[in-house]
Amino acid sequence: MKTTLFFVLFFIGIGIIRAQEKHQFYTYWGWNRAVFTNSDITFTSPDYNFTLENVTAHDRPSDFALNPYLNPGKMTVPQYNFRIGYYLNSKTSISIGVDHMKYVVDDNQIATIRGKIALNNNKYNGNYNGETIELAEDFLRFEHTDGLNYINSDIRRHFELFYIHSKKRKIITFGAQIGLGAGIYYPRTSSILLNKKHKDAFKVSGFGYNGIVSPKITFFNIAFIASEFKMGQTLLSNIETSYDNNDFAKQNFWYFQYNLVFGVEYKLFNKKKKNEPQSLL
Repeated sequence: MKTTLFFVLFFIGIGIIRAQEKHQFYTYWGWNRAVFTNSDITFTSPDYNFTLENVTAHDRPSDFALNPYLNPGKMTVPQYNFRIGYYLNSKTSISIGVDHMKYVVDDNQIATIRGKIALNNNKYNGNYNGETIELAEDFLRFEHTDGLNYINSDIRRHFELFYIHSKKRKIITFGAQIGLGAGIYYPRTSSILLNKKHKDAFKVSGFGYNGIVSPKITFFNIAFIASEFKMGQTLLSNIETSYDNNDFAKQNFWYFQYNLVFGVEYKLFNKKKKNEPQSLL
């Protein structure tokens, strides 16, 4: 996380280098809210193999305050978005970033269970075939809260809609962008299942893909603010649930994410000299 903060400060610092041309970079930071579809979660180990059906979950945003949202030492505590992008030309960019979402299974909900549990002297032992069960504290607490980290790359198409300008430069530009992305999930899962101790460590647990639509306002061809509407599918096939490497879970779900991000556009390199060949992009 400290490395992420270093890059944020570094790129914001060089963001004062103005460029609204092809081959420029952009960096942004912001925050998100997310909603999730119901999902089936399958838990597997030598002592049990069962599925909970139509499990509900929610996100967990931090209460808005200067601390932690604008505290450099705690900026990674809220649900955040960080991205670095590169313009191939004035209308197309590629980027890589992380969406730090949080996913929390609703406590004490009633779910359908199918499968078997055969632990030593556990009250939940038995064979299940569509019965209902309460996700009580001694049965299951399950969340990806540090977090549901989606490390992804995307390609975006940018549209300039209209702008306000002076004689020499654009002052405010109103635009939009659409894109497609894909990446891996690297969550830190907190899972207490049947009173088994959880490892609570980061682990590559699956992959996903997404689409995005975003209106954008740019000021003086340098700073911008954007609202991102993002929808994607999360496919987790190897979720760590305890210290035992034979214990794991899997689940798939869709999500809708709303992001508010702030960023800068800049160039890292000097312009080409007139006698140098020009790029075909």
